[in-house]
Formats: sequence, C-alpha cells, structure tokens
Amino acid sequence: MSTPPPGLLVGAGPGQTLSPLEQEILDEYARLLENMNRLSNSIADIAGTPTARILDSLRDLERKTGLVFTLLKASVYSMVLQQQMDVENRDAADDEDIDMGDVRYD
Repeated sequence: MSTPPPGLLVGAGPGQTLSPLEQEILDEYARLLENMNRLSNSIADIAGTPTARILDSLRDLERKTGLVFTLLKASVYSMVLQQQMDVENRDAADDEDIDMGDVRYD
C-alpha cells in the first residue's frame, strides 16, 4: 500500500499543499487503514480455520489453565496452613513462658 507523498493533497489541483497537521492526520488515517486491513485478513484466516481445530485448541488451553489454577490453590492452601502452624507454635511458646513465670515458692 502506498501513501501519497507528504504535502500533496489527494484530488487537489496543482500547487495546493497541506499543512503539517493535515498531513499528519492523513498519515494516521493511512496507518489506520493498514491496521484495519491486517485485522480483516486475520479475521478471514480465523474464519477459515476449521471449528473442530479451534475447539481442540481451546480444550487444551482449558486443561492447562485448570492445572495452573489447581497448583495455585494448593500453594495458597500450603502457605495458609504454614502460617496457622507458626501462629499455634508461637502461642504455645508464649503459654509456656507464662506458665514458667507463675511458679510459686512457699
């Protein structure tokens, strides 16, 4: 795809030029057109792909995502369990320290 040379107004008579802002806007529209054409081609490729192949790919992705989620849950559960054990051990140590301080001598 070719864009007109800078400073030329498409469809204008000889001697008419664009301001830098107008040329920048036209350049942006040309880039937008290129992006839209690429998007259109990508959508056409996807539409041409057999549905069964897409579904198989999605199932595989779903299995992998499920595995990652399960591993994440197990890791979080392990961390929470470890924190609970640390708190219980700390509480038990504090209780032991308190009991040692209550020794009575008569």
